[in-house]
Amino acid sequence: MTRVALIGSGRMGAFHGETVAQRVPAARLVAVADPRPGAADALAARLGAAATTDPTAVLADPGIDAVVIAAPARFHADLVVAAAESGTHVFCEKPMAMEVADAVRATDAARAAGVVLQVGFNRRFAADWRAARTLVDGGLGAPRTIRSLTRDPGGFDPARVAPDTIFRETLIHDIDTLRFLNPGATAVEVYAVADALVRPDWRDRGLLDTAVMTVRFDNGATGIAEACFEAAHGYDVRAEWFGPGAMLSMGSTRADGLVVHDAAGLSAATVRYDQDLFRDAYTAELTTFVDAVVHGGGAPGGLPGGEDAAAALAIAVAGSESVRAGRPVPVAPVAVSA
Repeated sequence: MTRVALIGSGRMGAFHGETVAQRVPAARLVAVADPRPGAADALAARLGAAATTDPTAVLADPGIDAVVIAAPARFHADLVVAAAESGTHVFCEKPMAMEVADAVRATDAARAAGVVLQVGFNRRFAADWRAARTLVDGGLGAPRTIRSLTRDPGGFDPARVAPDTIFRETLIHDIDTLRFLNPGATAVEVYAVADALVRPDWRDRGLLDTAVMTVRFDNGATGIAEACFEAAHGYDVRAEWFGPGAMLSMGSTRADGLVVHDAAGLSAATVRYDQDLFRDAYTAELTTFVDAVVHGGGAPGGLPGGEDAAAALAIAVAGSESVRAGRPVPVAPVAVSA
């Protein structure tokens, strides 16, 4: 049984804690750490784990095998480094870092320590995306275009959205999808446009809530990624791979297979929450992580690790720079220790 600690008990942390405790048979959640006084108590009590306000305490505990990091993104890189240096295996929510240099530093620390480092690019574990990658690996050839989109259901507080969030924390998923579905290729150039179209009253304060980026790869493929913080129809995540022999479509906004036919026409329920749309993928990524800790297991296309996090972040950073410059921007090469 792999003993797991959780760092961060917010919305995503609580869901990951529940997943480890209730849906990953080979794992046991033993501790929840959150520096906010009292924040971890209720979650830990409900899941049968100990609570602490000191994340370093769980990393210093020799009885803990692995840690799930779901703290605010600005703390991720330092927590990954601290966990690696303590010999603790690491699952880190995306983005693993806010700056490429920190992503490289965290990746190098994990490699030097010999610990598993997996990053929470959960779409790689969704059935549609996983099946598409299997077909790509089976000989479909290089893609001509790849598309990925994320449209959130809205309700966000613009005062809590840091600059470049749409690139570094939202589109980072779509960027990873472009890379996942174009294996072996390297992004070389990005052109992006972004604006505050949902909340234009926050435009002068730097908010970007809608963005589109094109990514040119060295094998000639073009990736298109888009994101928006509000969609009236719900939580919308889809992708498409188009190549010489096939087109692969992934994702759906449908909550179930029911379509209502009545006097008003056709209607169907749509998904409103990421944890509903990707519940199975979130479970699969943590199950795979625990398997890698115990057996050295993997996933189709390999575990999404630090190198993937750094490469995706470099593309996201280039997207931000492109918006500011108003022109295409080259993607800076990323080098981690061998």
